[in-house]
Amino acid sequence: MSMTIHSIIKAKILEAQSEAFKNASTLTEMLKGLGNQLERKEDGGLYLAERIWVPVYGNLRTLIMNEAHATRYSIHPGADKMYYDLRGLYWWPGMKKDIAMYVSKCLTCCKVKAKHQKPSGLLQ
Repeated sequence: MSMTIHSIIKAKILEAQSEAFKNASTLTEMLKGLGNQLERKEDGGLYLAERIWVPVYGNLRTLIMNEAHATRYSIHPGADKMYYDLRGLYWWPGMKKDIAMYVSKCLTCCKVKAKHQKPSGLLQ
């Protein structure tokens, strides 16, 4: 018996990419000059070096980060681990910064981090 995990994220990304193309001025602003490096694949999606471009539309970036960080299969990885896991599949401008910000706001991670810190104050 094998387990397969399916996600609807790719379909949502492709839909969001088509929405992004409807507003060309927003599209050039979102890509920050990297639009000429994107290539269209067989599935109709835009990719940068084999990584699918995730537009800002529809809160997809947050959905991807939620799935990568808070599912029971990932067990709250830190910002670096999460970035290295996601960068092989997805791309958007400022991705590393967005992931670091997301992880810094995770309450579970903040609690665990607080437990591992040295006690403050003078020790006698």
